[in-house]
Amino acid sequence: MVVTTVTIYTDGGARGNPGPAASGVYSPELGSFKKYLGVATNNQAEYQAILLAMEQAVAYQQHQPALQELKFFMDSELAVKQLNREYRVKDATLQGLFIKIWNLTTKFKRVTFTHIPREQNKPADRLVNEALDEALAEPINSL
Repeated sequence: MVVTTVTIYTDGGARGNPGPAASGVYSPELGSFKKYLGVATNNQAEYQAILLAMEQAVAYQQHQPALQELKFFMDSELAVKQLNREYRVKDATLQGLFIKIWNLTTKFKRVTFTHIPREQNKPADRLVNEALDEALAEPINSL
């Protein structure tokens, strides 16, 4: 089957701000991905999720050269407005992530970033919490 468009839901979160953070990505076409980030802010985790998704889409495009469009959906209004160039990116760390993401968008004909309510982003949110729970779980002492 030829895939020309991929739908992607991303989320990032930190327990504390900054604090232990993770990113989650859900896409019907690409699959599910989660990543523990260590200590980061909520906004950094959101951007890391978008970057993770972009990297997965670029890898997928190598096997599906017809892929031309990415449709991102996320509950971070700040990230959406920054990536749509409605807001400036003032934070230095976010600027670096923004540039990486922006450079990867050039590999596709169209990339859109849309804000959705958190209730519509549950699969990506679940992946964030799974990554955090797994990373923060107490190790079992074996005797």
